[in-house]
Amino acid sequence: MRKQHLILALLLTTVGSHALMQKVHAENAPRHIEVTAKRFGFEPVEITLKKGEPVDLVLKSTDVSHGLRFRELNVDVKVGKGGTSEVHFTPNLTGTFVGHCSVFCGSGHGSMTLKLHVVD
Repeated sequence: MRKQHLILALLLTTVGSHALMQKVHAENAPRHIEVTAKRFGFEPVEITLKKGEPVDLVLKSTDVSHGLRFRELNVDVKVGKGGTSEVHFTPNLTGTFVGHCSVFCGSGHGSMTLKLHVVD
């Protein structure tokens, strides 16, 4: 009987440790965000992130070459015609930042913006 209790305790400890490790890994994993660029806008148009939270931002183009730059956060990613590019960053400032298309893509290029809200 005592041996069964010991085995049960070991099993519960192992299962609990595994669940804890999965939670720790999920908390440390970068947040995956996809942004689609097309003439002349980004989708989504606004994103909210947490300061200090690692981010994998994937930029996709549905038409011509585009880019996305947030100067204050030192983030700049470019994508070719119909392609996909990825940038990894961790925002270290709070506030609202406006990203602009960093590759000239036509007459509406200047209106291509994306708002990034970084909160504590």
